[in-house]
Amino acid sequence: MKYLICLFIAIVGLCACEPDSPVLTTRSNTLPQASKGYPINHTYYSLSYVAAHRQSEFAFYFLTPESINGGQKRTDDFRIDPKVKSNPVSSTAYVGIGYDRGHLCPAADMSLNLKAMSETFYMSNMSPMTPSFNRGIWASLEDWVRSAALSNKGLYVATGPILSGNCGTISGGITVPCTFYKIAFKDGPNPKMIGFVLANAGSSLALKSFTVPIDEIERRTGLDFFPQLDDSIENKLEGAVNLSGWNL
Repeated sequence: MKYLICLFIAIVGLCACEPDSPVLTTRSNTLPQASKGYPINHTYYSLSYVAAHRQSEFAFYFLTPESINGGQKRTDDFRIDPKVKSNPVSSTAYVGIGYDRGHLCPAADMSLNLKAMSETFYMSNMSPMTPSFNRGIWASLEDWVRSAALSNKGLYVATGPILSGNCGTISGGITVPCTFYKIAFKDGPNPKMIGFVLANAGSSLALKSFTVPIDEIERRTGLDFFPQLDDSIENKLEGAVNLSGWNL
């Protein structure tokens, strides 16, 4: 708890993007409730690592315009996460087997400084993605989230693989997810939330084709997103797809 409070204080200090009149009851307790994993907190984002699948079930962070526009170049320093307690993944685990080391928290979301960028290259932040997916429709979704964060002066982002079903394993038991999800949440007096589920494959469909209710993502992952929301607000935001105000 102390760490999370410090994390959000640091974020507030870096930008004036915190929403006015937030609907979250506790700013420091916004992490999803883990289903299978245990928390790993890095400086600007958090994970829930699932040793049995050798990857994280979510990455979670507050995406600010400052973090997007910080100017830090990619470091590409893929490496073992020292905070992983068991079944860590090495930087070469995906080499030569047909899958990308796909970021959950994208490097381009963490351009604020060298530390922010470098920490996105921990292997705990990677999941096996087909190249056509990672470099295609998933990259387009990441671009869209950054654009939405800029226009909304910051968004909470949760993203990860859906581990309830899988498409095999690689490199000593790393699960290959069949699908991935991403959730964006704008806090404030007029909160809004949007969720996506995409197959781990290339696609030419429009991004809005992949929108689903957050309740569906929770059902499929076993995770509880934004548990500190008032129930009436949570039910409204998570129970149905609402594209209003999202420029899709």
